[in-house]
Amino acid sequence: LIFRQQLARPLLFTTLKKTLMRLYKVSTKSSASLVRTMSDLRELYQQLILDHNKNPRNFRAIESAQRVSEGNNPLCGDRVTLYVNVENDHISDIAFQGSGCAISKASASLMTEALKGKTVEDAKTLFLQFQNMVTDKSAKQTSEDMGKLAVFAGIRDYPTRVKCATLAWHAAHAALLNHQDPITTEGETS
Repeated sequence: LIFRQQLARPLLFTTLKKTLMRLYKVSTKSSASLVRTMSDLRELYQQLILDHNKNPRNFRAIESAQRVSEGNNPLCGDRVTLYVNVENDHISDIAFQGSGCAISKASASLMTEALKGKTVEDAKTLFLQFQNMVTDKSAKQTSEDMGKLAVFAGIRDYPTRVKCATLAWHAAHAALLNHQDPITTEGETS
């Protein structure tokens, strides 16, 4: 667990640095200020991931779920079950249960918050945007576009962690498509 937490700490540093440089176009004269700001943001993002890991939102079973999907990441040992209810083409309720590393649980927690209330089409679009953000080094997704989900942008530099971050998303996507087969990251390319 300590090893996993140590991996989570530097995940976003590179991405945050690039984003801050682009957003603020900081000159070399204010590099000390930039370092403090990046350190503060990295700590904030780390705290967000750890908070959602320790206190995951929507961590429960939905007994009368219309759609259920299971996911497994054998590389890390992550397991997730997604429960989804859809009413009038909107996700009326979404929850998950499972176990796994901090990144996997935090991603599932933040995902359920982001998808609740969205239309099925909007949820599918967000799945593709998230997938692109964590796998494509040239992704143009910004913090504004992704909100809190932007904490996972730096994961793309750690291919094994991509599978942790995307497991719940793949399970949710499968549930929205009404696929019954369990999802695995075994064949996933990152």
